[in-house]
Amino acid sequence: MERKIKRNPYTPVLLALLGMALLWPADVMSQGAGKNKDLDEKVRTFLEKRQGTWRDLNIPASDGKILYDLILKNRYQKALEIGTSTGYSTIFIAWALSKTGGKVITIEIDRERYRQALANFREAGLSEYIDARLADAHDLVKELKGPFDFVFCDADKEWYKNYFIDLFPKLEKGGCYTAHNVSSRGQGMAGTGEFYDYIKNLPHMKTTVDESGGGISISYKQ
Repeated sequence: MERKIKRNPYTPVLLALLGMALLWPADVMSQGAGKNKDLDEKVRTFLEKRQGTWRDLNIPASDGKILYDLILKNRYQKALEIGTSTGYSTIFIAWALSKTGGKVITIEIDRERYRQALANFREAGLSEYIDARLADAHDLVKELKGPFDFVFCDADKEWYKNYFIDLFPKLEKGGCYTAHNVSSRGQGMAGTGEFYDYIKNLPHMKTTVDESGGGISISYKQ
């Protein structure tokens, strides 16, 4: 005799809530966002609306959460991003900085991507935490005075090593330098292997790689 399985009508709702808990940073879910509740709600709504549409050289959401968590954990405030694209990674960085009292300088060379990023920052409610520059990072990185306590590099891969060399003196002790599309197995995108081989052997930097998403090297200045 065939047994009928009784379905719980609330299962789809519970699964949706579980998905949200995995996507959004823990402090937002557990603390109700505290004094930043309105901003958190605005950012969440924006990201939900745009989910699955970030295809123009942007990072996956899981990598955005890694950046967010690093900033919150270490209470960083002076951030630099090389390679804005249309601003997905910047939003996670700025979201975290809105809680630490910080701000990020982000650099993009493509005018159209830059304009779209500015619109995204406004819609997400994070513009005041972002100093967006339309510039060639090869030049601007050298000119920036710093200091910085957090850097995220996701630009032209063959220039990764050069960006780091320019920024190392401007990175504070205890600061964190992160770079995207890096693999500890030497299988990162062209150019990132040279960067990783260089940074992992530096005595002043302690480097690991989180390969759960697109691959992020995480290096702390000792």
